[in-house]
Amino acid sequence: MPSSTNTLDLIPFLDQCFGCNSKRVLQINSNWELDLVMMMMNAEHMFTVLVLFVFLIFAKSEVYIVTVEGDPVISYRGGIDGFEATAVESDEKLDVTSDSVTSYSQHLETRHDTLLESLFEDETYTKIYSYKHLINGFAVHMSPEQAETLRRAPGVKSVDRDWKVRKLTTHTPQFLGLPTGVWPTGGGFDRAGEDIVIGFVDSGIFPHHPSFQNTITEPYEPLPRYRGKCEIDLDTKRSFCNGKIVGAQHFAKAATVSGAFNPEIDFASPLDGDGHGSHTAAIAAGNNGIPVRVHGYEYGRASGMAPRARIAVYKALYRLFGGFVADVVAAIEQAVHDGVDILNLSVGPNSPPATTRTTFLNPFDAVLLSAVKTGVFVAQAAGNGGPFAKTLVSYSPWIASVAAAVDDRRYKNHLTLGDGKILPGIGMSPATHVDQKYTLVAANDVLLDSSGKSTTADCQRPEVLNKNMVKGNILLCGYSFNFVIGTASMAKVAETAKALGAVGFVLAVENASPGTKFDPVPVGVPGILITDVSKSTELIDYYNVSTSRDWTGRVKSFKAVGSIGNGLEPILHKSAPMVALFSARGPNIKDYSFRDADLLKPDILAPGSLIWASWSPNGTDEANYIGEHFAMISGTSMAAPHIAGIAALVKQKHPRWSPAAIKSALMTTTSTLDRAERPILAQQYSGSETMTFVQATPFDYGSGHVNPRAALDPGLIFDAGYEDYIGFLCTTPGLDSHEIRNYTHLPCNYTLGHPYNLNSPSITVSHLVRTQTVTRTVTNVNEEETYKITARMSPAVAIETRPQAMTLKPGASCKFTVSLTVRSVTGTYSFGEVLLKGNRGHKVRIPVVAMGYDR
Repeated sequence: MPSSTNTLDLIPFLDQCFGCNSKRVLQINSNWELDLVMMMMNAEHMFTVLVLFVFLIFAKSEVYIVTVEGDPVISYRGGIDGFEATAVESDEKLDVTSDSVTSYSQHLETRHDTLLESLFEDETYTKIYSYKHLINGFAVHMSPEQAETLRRAPGVKSVDRDWKVRKLTTHTPQFLGLPTGVWPTGGGFDRAGEDIVIGFVDSGIFPHHPSFQNTITEPYEPLPRYRGKCEIDLDTKRSFCNGKIVGAQHFAKAATVSGAFNPEIDFASPLDGDGHGSHTAAIAAGNNGIPVRVHGYEYGRASGMAPRARIAVYKALYRLFGGFVADVVAAIEQAVHDGVDILNLSVGPNSPPATTRTTFLNPFDAVLLSAVKTGVFVAQAAGNGGPFAKTLVSYSPWIASVAAAVDDRRYKNHLTLGDGKILPGIGMSPATHVDQKYTLVAANDVLLDSSGKSTTADCQRPEVLNKNMVKGNILLCGYSFNFVIGTASMAKVAETAKALGAVGFVLAVENASPGTKFDPVPVGVPGILITDVSKSTELIDYYNVSTSRDWTGRVKSFKAVGSIGNGLEPILHKSAPMVALFSARGPNIKDYSFRDADLLKPDILAPGSLIWASWSPNGTDEANYIGEHFAMISGTSMAAPHIAGIAALVKQKHPRWSPAAIKSALMTTTSTLDRAERPILAQQYSGSETMTFVQATPFDYGSGHVNPRAALDPGLIFDAGYEDYIGFLCTTPGLDSHEIRNYTHLPCNYTLGHPYNLNSPSITVSHLVRTQTVTRTVTNVNEEETYKITARMSPAVAIETRPQAMTLKPGASCKFTVSLTVRSVTGTYSFGEVLLKGNRGHKVRIPVVAMGYDR
C-alpha cells in the first residue's frame, strides 16, 4: 500500500469535495433568494417567507471564534470590583480550584452571553463555547451578516471564521536508547514518567487496549492534582478512565453545528473511531512490554516513551473531516484547566491562517502560547507536506515542532521464480514451504464465467474467482488505483487468497505514479508486493511465456511457478535516522504570503515512519488494519508523541523546568549524524520524481535527531518565558501593538530589537545584510563548568562568536553574541552551527541559518 502519512495525501481531495459542496449550497441559496423575492410579491405567502428567511440565515451560518476585551484568567491582574486577580506568572500552574478563578470565569462567561443577547435574537445564533482561561472569547454559530455586526460591536477584538485542522512502538525505545540509557535514571521502565500527565488532543482512545490498562502488579495510584473529567461509555455504562487513563472527554460542538459530525460513525464519546488517537497515546505513554500480535504473528513488544505517564484524552478529531479549530481550542483550554503537564498535538491547520497578519497570531497559536505560560510543554506535528519547501503547519516559537524520521528497520521480502530470478518486494508475511515452488495463477485467468476482468484483477472479491483453480497455488493480482484511494487493501487480498485456499499471493505494481512510496503491510498468509514496475514486468513476462493458451486466450495449462520468502523479520540499517519523504520542510513562514520568518522550523527530528503502536479495532482510518489491535503507520503524527513522551521523562527528572528549558534540552543535545557516523540524509525527489537521498539541512530536521539520554543532562539551557514571546511578536514586521494586545493582553513594553534575538536554541536570519549580531543567554543547569565556544558556517556567510569561552557556576546565566557577515550573495541559505563544549563533557549545539542580501 502507499505510505500512510496520516495527515494526508487525500486531504486536498477532501478539501475540494467540501469546496464543491459549498459552491452548490451557494447556488441553492441564490435560487432561494430569487424565490423569496417572488413570494414577497404575494402577501398570502408572507408567513412562508418568514419561515424561509429564518431557514436561510441558518443555512448560511458558520462557526466564528470571537475574542473580546478583558483579560482571560491567566492574565487578569485585578481592577474589576468584586473580582480578585487571577494572573499567573510565566511557567506557573493555574489553580482553577480557587474561588477567585471560579468567580472570574463565571464573570467572563456572563459577559459573553450578555454581549450576544444585546445584539441578536436568541433563536438566530448558537453560542458553542466560552473561552475563559487562556483567551477571553467564545465560539458562536451565526450568519456572516451577524458576524459582521459582531465585528463592529464595542468591546470585540477579533472575529475569525473557524477553519479546519487535520490529523497530521516496538522498536523505537531501543533505537532511542531508552531501556538502558534513560529509564534506569527514573527508576526503571516501571517508573519512567511516573505521575506526569500527557494530554492528547486527537481522535480519542480505545480504553480496553492492553497498552492502556491499569496493571495488576503495579497499579496506578490516584493523582489528586489532576482535575479532568471522565465520560461514561453509554454502551457499557463504564468510565473511560482506569487510573492509567485519568481523563477522557470529547469536543464536537463546532463539528455538530457545521453538519460534519455523524454520531454513528464518529461516536459522541471519547471512544476512538479512527485509530489515530490510540496510536499517538501509546507511542508517548503506552504500557511497557505489550506483545504486538497481528494475524497470529508477534512483531515484538511495544512500549511508550514514558510507560508510566498518565494519559488524558481530549477528543476533537474525527475520521472523515478532521476537526474544527473551535473544538480544538476548547479541548486545549480544558486540558490546561485540568492540569496536564505535556500536550501532544498530532494535528495542524490545512493551510496558513488567512485571517491574521502572521502565522504566529491566531486563536489556535494564541491559546497554545497561554498554555505554555502556565507551564505546559507542547509538542506538535510539523506536517506531512514534504519533501517540498515551506510545507510546515507548525509555526510558533513556543511550540516544539516535530519532523519525522525513518528509523533503522526495513521490512523486505522476495519472490523466487521457476527460472531462477529473484524479484525483490515488501510484505510482512511468513514464507511458503522451504524448497518447494507453487504454481502461479493470475486472477484474470481464473474468473468465473459471470465476472468481468476490469474489476477483479486486484483480488478484492473472492466470490468472482474459481476456487478450484486457485486452491493450493499462488494467486497473482494486479495493483489498481483502488489501492491508492483506499477502496482496496493488501489485507483484503490476503483474505481473498485465504478464502480460496491459495498458499499465498503476489501483488504486482504495473504502473506507479512518480514518487509513490509503498509501506509493508502485515498479512497472515505468504504474500508479497512487487513495487518495482520493471520487476513486475519481468514477473508478467515469465508468467506469459510459461502459460499456454488456446486461440480464445483461455489458459490450457499453468506452468509458471514460484516461492515467497520470509518477510517477518526486519533488517536493521546503519543509514538511520533519515528524514522521511513526507515530513514537512522549512523555511518557516511568518504570514499568508509565505514570507520567510526569522525562526527555524521544524525544531527537532524523531521517529515517524513505520511505527508500531496500539490501534482501535473499530478504527477505520487504515484499511489494512481494520479489526486489529495494532497498526504500523507513518506520519509526523507519530513523531510528535515521541517528543511528548521524552519531554515527560525530562519533566520527571527536572520538575521545575519551564517548557522552553525542556525544549532547549531536547534540541541542543540532538545528533546530525546517523548510526554510521555520516551526516543524516533526507529522502527527496529527483528530477524524474523518483526517490533519492540528499544531505539533510536544518530545514529538514531542525536541530537534529532527538537523543533522550543526553537531553536529561544538557549542561546549559536557553530559557524563555511569556514576555520573551511577546517581545518576539512585538518585533515581527507587519504586526502592530494593538493586534498583539488583542491576543496576548500585554502591551509591547519589551522589545528584542529583532525577532532573531528571541532566546531560542537556534538562530535564523532570513534577510542578512552586511553584518548582523545575534544575542543569546545560556543558563547552567549542572555543576560549575567552563565552556569553549566555536562556530562554523558555509562560505557565503562569515560567523564569529564572543566571548570565546565562559565559566558558569550552578544556576548562573551568561550572554554571548554571534555575528554573521555576508561574504557573497548566492540566493540560497547558508547553514552552520555554534558549539559550546564544556570541560566536564557537555556539548551544547545550536543550528545557524542565514541568507545573505546586498541590501
